Amino acid sequence: MQYTGAVTPQGPPAVRELPALSITKVSVGPMDNNAYLLRCRRTGEQLLIDAAAEPDRLLELIGEAGLATVVTTHQHRDHWEALAEVVAATGAASVAHPADAPALPVVTRTVTDGDTVRVGDCALEVIHLVGHTPGSIALLYRDPTGHPHLFTGDSLFPGGVGNTQGDPERFTSLINDVERKLFDRLPDDTWFYPGHGNDSTLGAERPSLPEWRARGW
Repeated sequence: MQYTGAVTPQGPPAVRELPALSITKVSVGPMDNNAYLLRCRRTGEQLLIDAAAEPDRLLELIGEAGLATVVTTHQHRDHWEALAEVVAATGAASVAHPADAPALPVVTRTVTDGDTVRVGDCALEVIHLVGHTPGSIALLYRDPTGHPHLFTGDSLFPGGVGNTQGDPERFTSLINDVERKLFDRLPDDTWFYPGHGNDSTLGAERPSLPEWRARGW
């Protein structure tokens, strides 16, 4: 089946096979959180983005191949409720930005803007986006055979940036980071995978940037 990025709670995962990397998206928990299991197709090493909820379901998805790393995109509880159980069951390293790490139950490594997190032969660039939380991060995979793939957590969605609770300073910080570090750097065919809901591309969202900035959310 062609990958669309559309998943539903308790529904089947969506799988995207790139030449070097497999991406499996699943919706978990009462808040319809997206979790992403990345697998290096040559080595079989696996990395999970956001152990959000339903640890048994995530562990079933991980399977016998095991898990090397869990990356938590930000400190909000709905993105890490299964983290401790997944790490305990797999022995995976737990990675987060230092500004959000103190809120998480377990962190074994911190990363900052420009750092690299690897899954087998594949490299993910850490992009720090300040506003939704102080330590929110996105992960960028530059597919050498195709367009970039970007995992944005709750910092960027189809239709706008993440919630900044009406705080104008936080909103300005986030919209500035999203414009400068994502839209200004990456091409329109960059496919992004958010923390909730459907995927999109930077090209589909780019025309709306002035409207987002004007409305303040």
